[in-house]
Amino acid sequence: MSDFEGLVALITGGASGIGAATAVLLQNRGARVAVLDRSTDGAPDGVLAVPGDVSDAAQVDRAVASVVAELGGLDVLVNNAGMGAAGDVSQNDDAEWARVLDVNVTGIARVTRAALPHLRRSSQASVVNMCSVAAFVGLRQRAVYSASKGAVLALTLAMAADHINEGIRVNAVAPGTVDTPWVGRLLDAAEDREATAAALRARQPLGRLITAEEVAHAVASLASPAAGSITGTVLRVDGGLATLRL
Repeated sequence: MSDFEGLVALITGGASGIGAATAVLLQNRGARVAVLDRSTDGAPDGVLAVPGDVSDAAQVDRAVASVVAELGGLDVLVNNAGMGAAGDVSQNDDAEWARVLDVNVTGIARVTRAALPHLRRSSQASVVNMCSVAAFVGLRQRAVYSASKGAVLALTLAMAADHINEGIRVNAVAPGTVDTPWVGRLLDAAEDREATAAALRARQPLGRLITAEEVAHAVASLASPAAGSITGTVLRVDGGLATLRL
């Protein structure tokens, strides 16, 4: 497929996991791709790797400006950067609540704010935010993370409404439990790694974790010019977790 031919895409958190898989896929479908990450080690071959932290507005502004200068514009923004957190509502202090919300929610606002002047000049402008099944179902020990992803859901709809008349489509993908480095670290910290891994698999109706490549395909389907009538949509890639009771 070459549906992204001639387009420039920027993916935050694009040096690993879902972001890296998305970068590879969009490149394969014709896009020129930049990734923004705190560490660009492991960024896919062929991308423009730009170091930066989405929690720092100055770094974000510089990074977006450098991508546009190097690649000549910006058509697709994938707000993928995020962080996880474990615990119930009492187990994360105020500083941790602020940190998670700053990265997962305000980070989307910072990057999109910097990108908007360039997206407005594109005839195929699209933004895809990374939400989560945690925005739709209650998951144990994920209070602050779930709150942040619920905010991403609401923010996506608001952004879609705000920018539809500018020709900018805004959608989101809501994965279930994905086999990513963060899940790997979660398992490494568990008292019983195998039992925890089995529990994560068991809560997915498909009986397995989702792959980063599967989420990347969902991102690409929403960002593609072929999806020109899709905006304000949240596509769940959750193995049936939000809707099926077997």
